[in-house]
Amino acid sequence: MTTPGFCVLYRFKIKTGREDEFVASWSAVTLALRDSRGALGSRLHRGPDGLWYAYAQWPSAETRLLAFEGEPADAEASARMRDTIEESLPDIVLDPVADYLILDRPE
Repeated sequence: MTTPGFCVLYRFKIKTGREDEFVASWSAVTLALRDSRGALGSRLHRGPDGLWYAYAQWPSAETRLLAFEGEPADAEASARMRDTIEESLPDIVLDPVADYLILDRPE
């Protein structure tokens, strides 16, 4: 078992009727961060409280900090995503202790 070095929980309230746009733009931003800025990926969840939660993994806090310096990894998708968000709650930094998620399930 290995654990990622740095994890963050993001929380959003999405404008009514804009959920599909949010998912599409969040996905594009996440893939751009993963493919070009060193992110380890993320998962998006919709909570029963009406909030949307994204759990992102990074090799380190420094990698995350550097990923958001300068121009966005995907400026167009970032702008679309911001436009769908009614409210962003403060990020929650998580300290990984044990990790048993399956990345690829054998068939």
